[in-house]
Amino acid sequence: MMRIILIGNYLPDRQESMERFAQMLHAGFRRTGCQSEIWRPGVYFGKWAKTTHSGVGKWLGYVDKWIVFPLVLRWRLSRKPQQYAGARFHICDHSNAPYLGHLPAERTGITCHDVLAIRGALGYEDAYCPASSFGKILQKWILSHLSRARLLACVSQFTLTQLKELAGTPTANQRGWRVIHNTFNGDFWPMSADDARTTLAQKGVKLPASYVLHVGSGMARKNRRMLLDMVAALGPQWTGSICYAGEAIDDELKTLAQSLDLQDRVISISKPDHETLVALYSACETFVFPSFSEGFGWPLIEAQACGAPVITTNIEPMPEVSGGAALYANPTKPEAFAEALLALQNETTRSEFVRQGFINVAKFESDRIMNAYLELHEVTPTTVY
Repeated sequence: MMRIILIGNYLPDRQESMERFAQMLHAGFRRTGCQSEIWRPGVYFGKWAKTTHSGVGKWLGYVDKWIVFPLVLRWRLSRKPQQYAGARFHICDHSNAPYLGHLPAERTGITCHDVLAIRGALGYEDAYCPASSFGKILQKWILSHLSRARLLACVSQFTLTQLKELAGTPTANQRGWRVIHNTFNGDFWPMSADDARTTLAQKGVKLPASYVLHVGSGMARKNRRMLLDMVAALGPQWTGSICYAGEAIDDELKTLAQSLDLQDRVISISKPDHETLVALYSACETFVFPSFSEGFGWPLIEAQACGAPVITTNIEPMPEVSGGAALYANPTKPEAFAEALLALQNETTRSEFVRQGFINVAKFESDRIMNAYLELHEVTPTTVY
């Protein structure tokens, strides 16, 4: 029985998607019969901070993550070498790549979710991830370790291609690199219209009969304003509303909505719970994901699994992840998004994209993904290809 030790993230950082990913791997490995456990940096210095995202608290968190935890890893492995002799290790988040230097190289894998922060630190504007002076140093440090990984899974072909470009001259280690798509980090299913509306009403969410949905944060790369520009371009051809779920909309977006006379057609739902999210996906007219840059794009397959037709950008990895089962448009052209929304008013067209979406999400079924991770850890890099 394989024993796998997952390296999770520092809890005070509240990286929710990475925590869900770690828990997904943990449950998946156990379901396949492996012994699985999660190790993560302890909270010692960071317990004195209100937040570890800025100021002194950020540096206290760095002490826990980059000084204390590496020492803990080395102490554990040296104290009981026989106990961990056959264990496999897997770092769940590429931002923790420096831990590779403290774990047995031939038995340690890592998942790379994206290289956006790394590319942003290196000056690539299309990453939409500007970095501070220290951030540039940190991301280069992460890249140097990530490039030396022997067992590495990228969540999309697009991310793997970008990482290889950043890593430079191909090395023998890259023979152990492969694409393993993400699976769902929760249950997503198509609620009936009545159930979805009932659920939303019970949660205190009031929505009009017709609305388009966006799920995500307010980061610039998410391109939230596109939904406003799209609806403005439609004019009287479409009279529904826009629902933003996730991070609450900011003042800039509110001001834009007001300037377009759309303020009464915008709904913001901050941090919906999982059942509310499923209901939102299930009841929306269309899910719109106009992102400029992603490593994977979980909401794409979540929406498809709930039976929502999808409009997204023609920039990778969105076409790769959505599997051709979406309408694609240039993220700088709201009129193209408007045309796509009008195309989905045709019931035959809409039904076909929903059907294709259900077919596409089967590729991300959990057992298939976990088998790929088992293969990653059971073969040596020289026998991957």
